[in-house]
Amino acid sequence: MDLSHLFSLEGRTALVTGGSRGIGRMIAEGFLAQGAKVYITARKAEACDAAAAEMSALGECVSLPADVSTLDGIADLVARYGEREPSLDILVNNAGAAWGASFDEFPESGWDKVMNVNVKSVFFLTQALKPALEAAATDHLAKVLNIASVDGLSMNLHETYSYHASKAAVIHLTKRTALRLIEDRIVVSGIAPGAFASEMNRDAANADDEYVARIPARRIGTPEDMAAAAVFLASSAGDYVVGQTLPVDGGVLLVAH
Repeated sequence: MDLSHLFSLEGRTALVTGGSRGIGRMIAEGFLAQGAKVYITARKAEACDAAAAEMSALGECVSLPADVSTLDGIADLVARYGEREPSLDILVNNAGAAWGASFDEFPESGWDKVMNVNVKSVFFLTQALKPALEAAATDHLAKVLNIASVDGLSMNLHETYSYHASKAAVIHLTKRTALRLIEDRIVVSGIAPGAFASEMNRDAANADDEYVARIPARRIGTPEDMAAAAVFLASSAGDYVVGQTLPVDGGVLLVAH
């Protein structure tokens, strides 16, 4: 049994939404380290360009700024990617948004913004890139990774109603699209991150001893933790993981209520 090639991404191309920072950047850096050519997209062009320039020290990283919360933005991104590449081996649907407000005051704008970025973009970007993913699925399987959250599987005390609902939707959408796309040699799976330092998860970014003590592993996640999970699912090592969402949370779900 030769396992040496299973985790390699040599010769493969990846597109990571929300790839300029946080979990998206952790994943992009992991893919680059394993030999992939990585395209990152983010709504803010300057930040996207800067992140791609910095990550180019690790491998070939290209910036394609876009707003994937709209169908026009998705169409523009897919067209610009298609001008550069004939196929796509790995799509990571990571772009995300959150909104916090009390139940009585939660606004429609906060609901729609989160659902558009966290759920609608996942489905319609995958739909639009299906031909490119099929074109890559020749001697190996193409991959789609949807980034959910442990908040889609459990409750916390924050009043982020649309965020919780959106991440639960991503987990179920992962299952449904996996059943359909495996017919076309495209494997869809997901990751449910726990505490990783990012602008969206400021609790983890500013973790104190009390916060860390609530995590069974007694630490927040590292970039290597996230990169390793994503590389496993994106590479040939994860070919038989179909429609499942992998919690990467230091054991939080074991004690969550």
